[in-house]
Amino acid sequence: MAALQKSNKKRSATSQSGPAQKKVHLDKAAKSSKQQRRQPITASAPVAQDDSDDDEAWTDEDVVAGEEEHDEADMNVDSAPSAPKDPNAAREGHKAQKLLQDQRKASKPHSNLLLDAKRVWSLARQKNLPTEERQKHIHDLMDVIRGKVKDIVLKHDASRIVQTVVKWGRQKERDEIAAELKGKYRELAQNKYSKFLVTKLIRLSPTHRPEILMEFRSHVLRLLLHREASSVLADAFELYANAYERTILVRDFYGKEAALFSGGEDREKAKRGLQGVLDGLDTEPRRRILTATKESLTTVFNNPDKGAVTHAIVHRALWEYLTAVNEYPDEAEREKQRREMFECCQDVLTEMVHTKDGSRVVREFLAFGTAKERKVILKTLKPHIERMCLDDEAQLVLFTALDVIEYAERLVLFVSADTH
Repeated sequence: MAALQKSNKKRSATSQSGPAQKKVHLDKAAKSSKQQRRQPITASAPVAQDDSDDDEAWTDEDVVAGEEEHDEADMNVDSAPSAPKDPNAAREGHKAQKLLQDQRKASKPHSNLLLDAKRVWSLARQKNLPTEERQKHIHDLMDVIRGKVKDIVLKHDASRIVQTVVKWGRQKERDEIAAELKGKYRELAQNKYSKFLVTKLIRLSPTHRPEILMEFRSHVLRLLLHREASSVLADAFELYANAYERTILVRDFYGKEAALFSGGEDREKAKRGLQGVLDGLDTEPRRRILTATKESLTTVFNNPDKGAVTHAIVHRALWEYLTAVNEYPDEAEREKQRREMFECCQDVLTEMVHTKDGSRVVREFLAFGTAKERKVILKTLKPHIERMCLDDEAQLVLFTALDVIEYAERLVLFVSADTH
């Protein structure tokens, strides 16, 4: 009877919605994706970092397009619409035009070298190649360009070729190219094609990374305001550099006098940034270094159209400056310096809240500012409240505002006034 009762039991009906979906592991997906800089909350949409990794998407026609388009433009400047010509005459004209293009290419420097390199490159950049076969092509490509990388890297097509070697090659080839380009990285960073190569070498050749960053020394501010080089410095600082390598870049904000006091310091002291430079100095040298830092920051904030105000390296220098100013023994002088810096950057505070140090800066202004300054900050941030709520660092600014501003109810009404 017991057995009969067991056999009468029925299984519950399966769900009609189909099999259970697998959980998406967001952390693993984020780790597997390519590293990107944090985007400001003022950006209309996330901006993809173009690292020029789409070598496989280029066709053979694209490789020579940059060269042929100028030649064809020169020969067709005076051409005008005319009646249809004889097919044989048109064919002869195309042959003559092709011959002229070949002659012009042959007259260019390193034309034979580039021709051989493109032939091997077309094999090395193909998709779904076995590792051993790709490494063989990379080795052959390296044999072609060895010793000539510095001469051809500024060309748009040759820069792609060198990037392919750095991307797919072994560490030996990467270090060899990095050593060959030594002394030319500042120029390469300012070129619209070779800047991607510099970023790749900073990322994939860590042994040469300090040497590359040292070539930017005493030129960081100028490069930050440069249209092409700005992204190279921003990526190097935020994504690839370690603590000591970041100090190499930030140190240019401190002025020339700071370089005299930090020439032979150890790494642990250098990692402390501006505070490590100021330790042990008398009042007057400290004042001069802080003044130079303030002038450097003012230069960046006075050129918001250059885009440098969104970079984490600028926010780090600003945070170090405010931290040093807070140690002024005279309270009146401390408030004066903090107020002057606030007036300088109050219009670009929304460009800072997305980074760790930028969020610290805005929270510092909220915590120690006057009621009038807090109102200015809220008015600046108001159009971007929704985006700030979705950002890890920016939302800390909102939490601080709720903590330090009296009558939180008024703050909520002020913030949400235009959201309905």
